Amino acid sequence: MQRQFDDQIAQLQNELLLMSGRAEGTVRKAVEALMRRDPALADEVLADDRAIDRMEIDIEEHCVRLLALQQPLARDLRLITSALKISNDLERVGDHAVNIAECARRLTGQPPVRPLADLPGLVEKSIAMLRDALDAFVRRDADAARRLVRRDDEVDGLHRRLFAELMARMIADPQQVDRSMTLVLVGRNLERIGDLATNIAEEVVFIAEARIIKHHADESVA
Repeated sequence: MQRQFDDQIAQLQNELLLMSGRAEGTVRKAVEALMRRDPALADEVLADDRAIDRMEIDIEEHCVRLLALQQPLARDLRLITSALKISNDLERVGDHAVNIAECARRLTGQPPVRPLADLPGLVEKSIAMLRDALDAFVRRDADAARRLVRRDDEVDGLHRRLFAELMARMIADPQQVDRSMTLVLVGRNLERIGDLATNIAEEVVFIAEARIIKHHADESVA
């Protein structure tokens, strides 16, 4: 029975990794659609998001079966309940990718905005946070997860600078207002992906140490 349970836990972890990889790829595809002004690629993001939604449902069903049939305790229980939250966070990452893809479609056929200094960094740092959060989850690495939580400040800083740059452009050139406001939405969605990666990192600390660090809490839990 224990071997079967361990195999099921390993399968659950693999499902989360596959979902994370799909979510990361979907965000990258959405950003590429934005850069290329490619509506066909944006449409692919919508299809990818449906697949991510299906993955979330499958993981939820897997977690419920484990809770109902195995009655796990301690760390295994924390892992399963956290997996439910992580799958929801990954599903929301897919939603933000869809929002970026919709921005790409909105900009189709419009002249490009001049290159933005902080947009590439915001893209890469938010995606890297997502990838590293799942890596910390696999390794149950609470220290790495805590470091990742602090990295969210970097993403927030890039988002603020991007917003300020776009606002300055809109003030200087009213013809750029529509395009710039669309990119403001892109920046906001990328910043939210960083927030969701932070949520996952907080769950890693909970799994590994039975401590809650969400909302700056740091207290032991049963």
